[in-house]
Amino acid sequence: MRLYLASTSPARRALLAQSGIEPVLVAPGVDEDAAAAAARDALGRDLTGPELVALLAVAKADAVADASVAGSPVDGFVFGGDSAFEVDGHLYGKPHDPEVARERWRQMLAAGGGTLWSGHCVVDRRRDATTGRTGPTPPVPDRRASGGPAVPVGRGPGRAHTEPPVRDVAGSTAALASPATVPSLGPVAPGGSALVVDGDHVVAVDSAVLTFADDVSPEEIDAYVATGEPLEVAGAFTIDGRAAAYITRIDGAPSAVVGLSLPVLRSMLLQGFGVSWHDFWAL
Repeated sequence: MRLYLASTSPARRALLAQSGIEPVLVAPGVDEDAAAAAARDALGRDLTGPELVALLAVAKADAVADASVAGSPVDGFVFGGDSAFEVDGHLYGKPHDPEVARERWRQMLAAGGGTLWSGHCVVDRRRDATTGRTGPTPPVPDRRASGGPAVPVGRGPGRAHTEPPVRDVAGSTAALASPATVPSLGPVAPGGSALVVDGDHVVAVDSAVLTFADDVSPEEIDAYVATGEPLEVAGAFTIDGRAAAYITRIDGAPSAVVGLSLPVLRSMLLQGFGVSWHDFWAL
């Protein structure tokens, strides 16, 4: 069974590869700032952390789901994900600029930690071998109906792989033409998670509460920012790199902090589509 990863994130690909899954990498081409601004204008307020990451996860998955990838329609499941780090009510994405990264680290250390929100969307685009069209998903016992309340997701991921190519999408701009609707997950507490099933879409949010070391010096911040590692990751840090030494505690799934909650993705596939995690293993 094929899984399309609507992301160019090396960390998300590595998480899946370490779990025995070789995804098809596809660059979704979504303008994240524009999508978030459109949703904010439509709501007339700022988005919460769970709303923001869920919105962008859906936009990325939708951008790939009905596209042509390497000249062929998508055939399998599409995963889109997004992350944001919340500190004292402020949401932080990728800093891009070194000075912005330094300032964020000063704020994060002053607060002592924060909440990493990880948004997930899986779209079913399995195709019938005869007609080439996607068919209805078989019913799954106890499956949540569209519009029902979000439900908590149970929490419970090695081999060497070559780097696969990143493919571009073609033939679909629907996800970019109009702002995506903010998924109705309901309130999600820091450290908690939620999941909703809506037809051929499953949307979920997971979170983890992080505590930073209380003795990180300005010199250490400067040295870390100088590596360039924090510039293109949500919150200006990653636990699978140099910043791991500055994080003393994680309450939640560690993989969620990297950018893809493996326990939540497993639950999404099982609860939403009746598909087992091992069905994706590249044996």
